Amino acid sequence: MSEKEVTVLPKTPRTPEEQLVWEAKAKIRLLLNLWDLGEGKAKIKKGDLTKRIVRTGEVSKDYEAVLTGLREGGAIAFSMDKRVMVVEITDVGQQVLADGLKNRDSQFEFDGSQIGTRLGNALLRWLRLQDAPVKPKPEVEIIASYERFKVVALKVYDRLNRDYNFDNLVPIYRMRRAIAERVSRSQFNEWMLEMQADRLLILQGGEMTEITSDKAEDSIKTSLGELRYYATRLTPQS
Repeated sequence: MSEKEVTVLPKTPRTPEEQLVWEAKAKIRLLLNLWDLGEGKAKIKKGDLTKRIVRTGEVSKDYEAVLTGLREGGAIAFSMDKRVMVVEITDVGQQVLADGLKNRDSQFEFDGSQIGTRLGNALLRWLRLQDAPVKPKPEVEIIASYERFKVVALKVYDRLNRDYNFDNLVPIYRMRRAIAERVSRSQFNEWMLEMQADRLLILQGGEMTEITSDKAEDSIKTSLGELRYYATRLTPQS
């Protein structure tokens, strides 16, 4: 049974107080449906969301103020995908949804004597997910010495070169991002230049296809201000 079949809505205009309560409920119901349709993270078509939330006796225009308020509050985000408007729930929206469903002071409740199967099942999925155990993130090894950095950097180089067929011209920005927070940016630069001085790698400039500002920033700049985009290994692969 669909939500439209079981929801009974008042035919008389709402008072200002009733409108505020309706919008508070609609906000949480909209976020719950968006969370369910997108499985908590995916973008969905705005039209699909509208079909899901508009009930008997309502029109999509009724939800414009609710959508605008959620967007301005950072709870949802709109974007274009192949000329189609899509919407997704943000981290802020996840928290707003959690507060609306769990907070005792929340005004959210289901209207009428019954609720639609889809909305009820969405709530069940959300509740079960909250009870699921959270896997702890594995600890990240911090690279504290040049000797350790050499080992890690060469392994990263070999893996990227093999997996992406870079033909011994591995983008430095890819190496930096693979090593990520295990070493600071300045230390990465210093130790990569030291590996070049030790004739383990050659850092090369040239041209990079589809260069962007973030790729350039994640490459290496020499003391003369010249950018080095690629690394080539001089030592044999172990």
